[in-house]
Amino acid sequence: MELQNDLLLRALRGEEVPRPPVWMMRQAGRYLPDFMKLKEKYPFFERISNPEMATEITMQPIDQVGVDAAILFSDILVIPQAMGIEVQMVPGKGPYLPNPIREEKDFDRLVTPDVYDSLGYVYEAIKLTKKALNNRVPLIGFAGSPWTILCYMVEGQGSKEFSTAKSFCFHRPDLAHKLLNAITDATIAYLKGKIEAGVDVIQLFDSWGGMLSQKDYAEFSLPYLDKITKALMDDVPVVLFGKGCWYALGDMSKTGASALGVDWTVTPQQAREFAGPDITLQGNFDPSRLLSPIPVIEKMVKEMIDAFGTQRYIANLGHGILPHVPVDHAKAFVNAVKNYQK
Repeated sequence: MELQNDLLLRALRGEEVPRPPVWMMRQAGRYLPDFMKLKEKYPFFERISNPEMATEITMQPIDQVGVDAAILFSDILVIPQAMGIEVQMVPGKGPYLPNPIREEKDFDRLVTPDVYDSLGYVYEAIKLTKKALNNRVPLIGFAGSPWTILCYMVEGQGSKEFSTAKSFCFHRPDLAHKLLNAITDATIAYLKGKIEAGVDVIQLFDSWGGMLSQKDYAEFSLPYLDKITKALMDDVPVVLFGKGCWYALGDMSKTGASALGVDWTVTPQQAREFAGPDITLQGNFDPSRLLSPIPVIEKMVKEMIDAFGTQRYIANLGHGILPHVPVDHAKAFVNAVKNYQK
């Protein structure tokens, strides 16, 4: 059966569309009252590892906000878990990995995961979500970039500067590349399983890419994004999103990705200039701007689409939606895109 709304896929292929498709990073989550009810009842990893609950959360923004795509409710840190690294989600603090990888001997604890065994619950959630979507909109599957996953696996937690992770890479680049290769192989296997299970698009989140200089990005992040993209691009469109990585847009556009996500620190004109004319761009509305009055949101969305143009463009935020954004402001953002006229 064909999708009832295939705007996202058409924009990713560079086909002509009547308006840009729209979805929001982290749309399945913390700003929705129904999500918060589940959050109060069930711990984080229980919500992710329960396929029925993950499906319910994935579906919430489709029904309540009206976006043009679903993105599976999951987390990038399922990859370290599958590789044998303990990950805790500490309320109010975020992820904590009590046994980080920092020395050669720590590699003995890493396992090469059988993704169908350790991450089977994700594939089950995809199948259930596809059924629940009933061909209404495409489903996006995702993973973290190997560099971003390394940041957590070495630092052991979130950080403003990831100095431990960067120091590890700069002092022991041999070990850094060994770890990045292991993460890359696990990620490719994981994402191929997601494609088999039915996702229509893959997005890679390089959330901490902007921590690196252009030169270090070319060594520690880009080659691994490139490897993953090339392993998947014949099966589904791949979107690369590097937060703070405007300097790498030109190089990223050569990977074979169908689209590049951009944050709000770069203008639409700059993003297009860096990325070139032949790739779809996605973004770049500042998530904090969803706290503006609704008429301001509507005006800014129009200005954003005017600047990007309606073709080879996907309207989105420049990072994940914030927890305290009112639902009617998120809806106003989506509807402003849907009602766009030049």
